[in-house]
Order: sequence, then structure tokens, then C-alpha cells
Amino acid sequence: MKKISLAKLSTRAPKSFEKQAIKEKTLGLLDELETLQNLLHAESQHAILVIIQGMDASGKDGVVRDVFTCVNPMGVQVKSWKAPSAEELAHDFLWRIHQHTPAKGMIQIHNRSHYEDILITRVHQWIDDDTARKRIRAINDFEYLLSTAANTTILKFYLHISPEEQQIRLKERIQQPEKMWKYNEHDFQEAKLWNIYMKYYEEVFETCNDIPWHIIPSDQNWVKNYLIASKLVETLKGLNMKFPGLKK
Repeated sequence: MKKISLAKLSTRAPKSFEKQAIKEKTLGLLDELETLQNLLHAESQHAILVIIQGMDASGKDGVVRDVFTCVNPMGVQVKSWKAPSAEELAHDFLWRIHQHTPAKGMIQIHNRSHYEDILITRVHQWIDDDTARKRIRAINDFEYLLSTAANTTILKFYLHISPEEQQIRLKERIQQPEKMWKYNEHDFQEAKLWNIYMKYYEEVFETCNDIPWHIIPSDQNWVKNYLIASKLVETLKGLNMKFPGLKK
């Protein structure tokens, strides 16, 4: 894949987008998503894995809340990935991930993902470049396995915000009572490593793009939600699913 420079990509909506019109389109897409998710669950021939990556305060939790609010809870599962446990560290780095891949008929959302194992681990120099290259090959093989052997469609979203917007959102967690529960002093330390994170994200987009990444401008939640909902609906429609007939 051609090298991506995140600094050259806008974090805001295209100028042709009108906020109210896009929000109305999003509501229509969510209605379609509800119907398509029901069809996915009923047919049970396909699975969807949604990977959401992004810097702290990029809106990962918001995507789960706002885009998937309409779907039947029985047909969607969410896994938020934290630092691995001692048991998980005793296995290969993908062991814990594979246990949370979607069954047929299900949408599985990963809030952060296996990509943390070649992102934060490299930013903090917990692994060397040779280990990272081995993990990159393993990730590509893992995603190929899911897509070919498990009939899983993988959608990978990077929520692209500006460092200025990140600082605004992190400070809101100090100032606004309803957001204080999200406050983590560590996030401000990680924000200082922005340029290093961008370097390794750009390498991820270049080396782990057999299944393409979708880079979503995310300074404005309304455009973020629209673009992700649109890609989900487009993907589900493309599966050409049908309701099964009466069981014999």
C-alpha cells in the first residue's frame, strides 16, 4: 500500500457535508442497520468483526454507543481490550483475541484490538523491530484465516482526530462531572508521544492492509458516525443475505 501521512489527512468533515443533512442521513442508515443486523443473525452464514482503533479520546466508546444503539443486543458483542493479564502473556499474543472473534450471525466489536500489540508495544520499546515484523505477519495471517475459513468480514476503522481536539477532550474529563469517570492521568502522558504513535500507525496502515483500513475523520462526532454507519450498511448489503425459509 502507498505510504499514508496522517498529518496530511483532514480530521474534519468534507466541506460539502452539511451537518443537519448528514445527521438525518445517519438516522436512516441506523434504521437500515437494524434490519440488516436482524437478517445477518437470522441467516447465520456470515460474521462481522469491527475493529476500532484510535488515540485516547478519539471517540471509540462513542462509536459503540451511537452507531450500534439500534441493533438487537442478542446479535452484537463488544470487547474492550486492556493490558494483557498474566495468563494472557503466557500465551502467544493472539490467543486472547481469537477467543473473542464472532460466530456466524454475530457482529463482534473490538474497542482497541490486536493492533495494540504492534503499537503501544513499539512506542514504549517493549518489543524490538524483529518481533514487530513477526507479529505483523501473524496478524495478516490471522485476519486471512478469519475471512476465508470463518466467513468473517473484517472492518477496520481508525478514528483520526487532531492533537488539538484530543487535548480539548482530555481536559473535558477534568472539567465536566459527567466525563470525570473517564479521566486517567496516564492519557496526558501518552498524548506527549503523539508523533511516535503516528509513525507506528502509519506503518500499520502500510503493512497490515490486506484487509483495508478506513481512516475516519473524527474531530466531529456527527461525521464519524455517518461514515462508519455508511460503511457498515454498504458491507452488509454486499453480503446478499436472505431470510431462511421454514425449517424442514
